[in-house]
Amino acid sequence: MRILVTGGAGYIGSTTAAALLAAGHEVVVADDLSKGHRDAVPADARFVEADITVPDEIDEVVGDGEFDACLHFAALIEAGESMRAPERFFAVNTGGSATLLEALVRHGIDRFVLSSTAAVYGEPERTPIVEDDPLSPTNAYGESKLLIERMLAWHHRIHGLRYAALRYFNAAGGTAERGERHDPETHLIPLVLQVASGQREKVSVFGTDYPTPDGSAVRDYVHVLDLADAHVRAVEQLGDHGQLTCNLGNGRGFSVLEVIESVRRVTGHPVPVEEAPRREGDPAILVASSDRARQLLGWQPVHNGLDRIVGDAWTFASGSSGGDHGAGSPGS
Repeated sequence: MRILVTGGAGYIGSTTAAALLAAGHEVVVADDLSKGHRDAVPADARFVEADITVPDEIDEVVGDGEFDACLHFAALIEAGESMRAPERFFAVNTGGSATLLEALVRHGIDRFVLSSTAAVYGEPERTPIVEDDPLSPTNAYGESKLLIERMLAWHHRIHGLRYAALRYFNAAGGTAERGERHDPETHLIPLVLQVASGQREKVSVFGTDYPTPDGSAVRDYVHVLDLADAHVRAVEQLGDHGQLTCNLGNGRGFSVLEVIESVRRVTGHPVPVEEAPRREGDPAILVASSDRARQLLGWQPVHNGLDRIVGDAWTFASGSSGGDHGAGSPGS
């Protein structure tokens, strides 16, 4: 297939673009480079600088491409920022997706895979979380993604769009060429690695009195290579499915303190810790049930050991000399 990857200069988008190429597909990456990085785009992919929020720009990309499908990663991703400037998240994430979908419908492209998020669930009523659990985002980022999912359901109903909404939990890990590089960095594993490499003095642990085995919050970390594999499977199998909504997670959780210990083991460096109060709205445990993805996509996370995830992230961080390669971008 000939596939458009929006946000393909980002962490997950660029890794997925590489996986699509390895699977034999032709890839065109569209990214405005506001957060992404040109050097993260695979060499065999065609790159177009374009902004999904500008109708003429994205319509030109879609109209010239003769695409069979679109994988959509382009988005603002920081939940905390979304609570300071929700208008930007609805304009870029929801509004930009509406503009993109309009162009896809106009040009007859009927396969679409959305980079969605576990943030659509908000505070979970139970763990592991399943796809039919209540959807009640607690931040504007999650709401902006949930609105895209609702748009997709209407586009399926009215225009026959075949789509997959892939809700992932904590993307982590990397390759020698690609890894997390957000500015500012807010994700736990790269933050702890920055302490190990001497870029930060210490790491803060927000809450040590949760009802978990060691008192720190537990999260589900899924390797970016496994996420990329799920996207490839989803777009290839949309011929058999009109609608797919799947969680993508490791299926088990790791605590903040376990992550810190893993970084110490993998890097051999000390990681000073500062205990801090809980952050408002942080659940004790967030773990996904990925049974549906296993059943419908035949997907199975294979890079799922914590030390493997941390080790691959460290390989990227060590080889990038502070981040000269890879990406953190829209869609990461």
